[in-house]
Amino acid sequence: MSGEGRVHGILNINKPYGCTSHDVVAEVRRLLGVRRVGHAGTLDPIATGVLLVCVGQATRVAEYLTQGEKRYRAMFHLGIETDTYDATGTVVRETPLPALSVEEIERALEQLRPMRQQLPPPYSAVRQGGERLYRLARRGIAVQLKPRPIEIIVLEIVAWQPPLLTLEIRCSPGTYVRSLAHDLGVLLGVGAHVCALQRLASGAWRIEDAITLEQLRTAVVQGDWMKYLHPLDAALQDLPRLEVTEEMAMRLAQGQWVSIPDAPAAFPLRAYTPDGNLRALLRPADGKPGWWHPDKVFLL
Repeated sequence: MSGEGRVHGILNINKPYGCTSHDVVAEVRRLLGVRRVGHAGTLDPIATGVLLVCVGQATRVAEYLTQGEKRYRAMFHLGIETDTYDATGTVVRETPLPALSVEEIERALEQLRPMRQQLPPPYSAVRQGGERLYRLARRGIAVQLKPRPIEIIVLEIVAWQPPLLTLEIRCSPGTYVRSLAHDLGVLLGVGAHVCALQRLASGAWRIEDAITLEQLRTAVVQGDWMKYLHPLDAALQDLPRLEVTEEMAMRLAQGQWVSIPDAPAAFPLRAYTPDGNLRALLRPADGKPGWWHPDKVFLL
């Protein structure tokens, strides 16, 4: 089948263990016969759970899908440190595990909760000096990691069955759970790495509503897979909305400015046609009060 040019929207995929986020994108592209597919918010191969896949023109709003709070269920293996901070890496240190109590672990977590900056793992997709950190690490090039702003909202113990610690985590986008595991291991003096990770939510998108790739395959065969496709503007619900006239919609489609003197002050604005179709995201025109220009145009 091919929905090229006609299919635009968002799939909430429950990513399976072992594959990359790019693998999921490639499978969705193959199943739907659509070239323009991308994802919002990478999950490591060992991670499972919510992966938002954008189809068609929805790839142009992926940045808005990455901005929401994240929720995870993570399992840390205490006593073993790896170079990648997860189970895929090479073991660099093993420490005999003392009889750690829940109270001792809780005291260490208490030091992590106020964290406002975090060093990314050396094996990560963060760019430094114009190159991905993991590429530098694979070539044996040591770099001074730069801290990134984060927020830890919830960091709670779910279970402690030595050497495995299960945590519930709510955090800002850009937070590396692998770095949390590493930092906790340092605080406890025993080392630690992530051995299992599930993303339970990304913004308003929940694991309870996610579908598996197998469900998508079955739905494609049955011809009713679009029941799983969320509209493109589901990514934009936090942005102010207004309706423009048909004439203004035509001007926006051609990339022209429009005058909207009474538009909301916040931006970008979602501009909809009279029949309810998203036409553009608008930003104020520099030096022209009341005028707006289309930042992104959608011809759906």
